[in-house]
Amino acid sequence: MRVNKFRLIIPFLILSTISIIVLADIFDEIALAIKSGNSREIAKYFSARVELKINNTENIYSKAQAELLLRDFFNENPPVSFVIKHKSSSSKGLQYVIGYLQATTGKFRTYILCKDIDNVTYIQELQFEKEN
Repeated sequence: MRVNKFRLIIPFLILSTISIIVLADIFDEIALAIKSGNSREIAKYFSARVELKINNTENIYSKAQAELLLRDFFNENPPVSFVIKHKSSSSKGLQYVIGYLQATTGKFRTYILCKDIDNVTYIQELQFEKEN
């Protein structure tokens, strides 16, 4: 009986570890793109429609529109650094990150919500809110 429990636990642990590694890789790549102000690299992870909120302007945009708005945001607020403060995921394939973008114009609280669709992770929502 004890051997059977290990047969069930080991695959679960392996799959959990792989999920955490993939989650870290994707968010690390997105963090690097934010830090460098690379809207094109970030847009690679956008779903077909993405909710984008920059300060008080929020809407759902196509992937191409969101990339242009993000490029304008980075041109107006050149990044200095980006730090991830919190990462989490749910059993429904949702993952999110809360971080802080330090730009030449100030500090922005950043929220990124991703969803797994057919084993591919897409950004569903991206927010930048200027701190006071």
